[in-house]
Amino acid sequence: MGVTQTDPLAPAPAGGGGTPGGEAAVQRSEEHLPGSAIRRAAEERHAQNPKITILHTVDVLIVDQSSDEVVTIGSYRFVVLLFNCLLTFGSYFCFDIPSVLQEQFQGNLTCPNGTHHNSTGHNSTLECIEGLGMTPAQYNLLYAIYAWTNAVVVILAGFLIDKLGNCFGVFVFSLLTVLGSSIFALGSHFKGSPYLLPMMLTGRLLFGSGNGSLTIVQNRITAFWFKGKELALAFGLTLSFSRLGSVLNFFFTQQFEAKFGMQWTLWGGTLLCVLGFLSALTVSVLDKVGMKQLGLDGAIQQESKKVRTQDIRRLPLRYWLLVLTIMFFYNGVFPFVADASKFIQDKYSGYSQQAAAYIAGAVYDSSLVLSAAVGILIDYVGLRGVFAVGCAALTLPVFALLAFTFVPPLVSTIWLGVTYSFAAASMWPSIPLVVPQATLGTAMGLATSVQMIGVGLSNLIVGHILGTKSSELKIPLWRWQQMMIFMLANTVACIVASVSLNVVDKKQGGTLNRTRKGTAVEQEDRSPADAAPLLDDETGNGCQTQH
Repeated sequence: MGVTQTDPLAPAPAGGGGTPGGEAAVQRSEEHLPGSAIRRAAEERHAQNPKITILHTVDVLIVDQSSDEVVTIGSYRFVVLLFNCLLTFGSYFCFDIPSVLQEQFQGNLTCPNGTHHNSTGHNSTLECIEGLGMTPAQYNLLYAIYAWTNAVVVILAGFLIDKLGNCFGVFVFSLLTVLGSSIFALGSHFKGSPYLLPMMLTGRLLFGSGNGSLTIVQNRITAFWFKGKELALAFGLTLSFSRLGSVLNFFFTQQFEAKFGMQWTLWGGTLLCVLGFLSALTVSVLDKVGMKQLGLDGAIQQESKKVRTQDIRRLPLRYWLLVLTIMFFYNGVFPFVADASKFIQDKYSGYSQQAAAYIAGAVYDSSLVLSAAVGILIDYVGLRGVFAVGCAALTLPVFALLAFTFVPPLVSTIWLGVTYSFAAASMWPSIPLVVPQATLGTAMGLATSVQMIGVGLSNLIVGHILGTKSSELKIPLWRWQQMMIFMLANTVACIVASVSLNVVDKKQGGTLNRTRKGTAVEQEDRSPADAAPLLDDETGNGCQTQH
């Protein structure tokens, strides 16, 4: 079948005519053609109605002369992006509620009359804070079990999403976040009973099963609609909306708890997860309708059946090095933020719990402000591998300052937020560039799994370093220093992994570090990944589809 490139608004040949050679013409952009399956779908749709002109598999303009119908997918994908961004807003708010209320989680079950403290004043070892009575080890276990659950579930979740589609993923996993946050909030009603910790751990387990997997669906939808167009920007915007939830948590949760109590605060987080569930229903409909408009829903279902668990063994070395880079970087970010509020109060004098929460939340504040701009920059410049090395190297001074100096902690948290923004915008969007599209969900799930295994182990190690006695209202500074040295060790490992990634990438064509100023870099970078023979059809051609 002949293929021509013409004016996007040019009408289809009258009467179903074709090219001068008599063959039907399917207008498309060769740079953005994702694989043989999509090619066949486009050609079949044109064969059914020659009046329909199909251009570009993501920025598609469908022109139907018989009804003067014009559907512009270029703007439609930003509507999808809006609701896709809202998927994880509420769940990210809920995730770090324990970080803001760490003193309440570890506070005494009861306080003597006249010594109760509402957590708004300055830190003092003489004040009694009433709370759930958890030890530091039990508190960090709330984060560890979330990470471990992610590590197990996301592998299966990624595979199921590749097999069953986005609608299945967003519905099931957003529902799990609602159930998990509900059980977690319900557990707080069993204060002082042996049921408190098991219920709250069960809630975090279900919550982790949903939230980590929901992020995979979110990334998968983003990769489909923006592969070849502003990919890093789209990833940056989804991260910004997620981190907006985290930022609002650090700004308002402590005040809300002081006024309404912990139980109502946790139920408020559950309500935000319900809003995320409504967004999940919306984006699943939009994604399905968009697929039908593109005429790709049937092709994607056909290709999904070819995804096999054995394909994990054939993922390239660059992918595994990228996964290790992500894991070691996040090993330093998430465990630090989980304990940052308590650390600031214990090491630096004059900080109330509320002020400490604001400073700890500056990591996410910086990410919220910078993510979109950093995404645009990386789309324009490229050099994803170089940025990965740079942000890892520039994170070293953050933990060195926290471990060995008394420089105001706000400097370090803002600094960490900046490097975190560059890491998120350069590392995660690199995965679609090094793996075939048909297994993107599986690859994302496996990457999240490895990341969460590392984060879970780091949370356990941090809990062990900080001690296990709840009676220690102020953790000794030497314990905090050991924790920061552990963060430094993870950052050094991240540098080693990222340097190795760049070396291997250079030997294999330099996909991650290509530059193409003024255009979307991933347009040029997409071919090597899509051409990788991970899934071969009967003719021996790589057969991929965008997800």
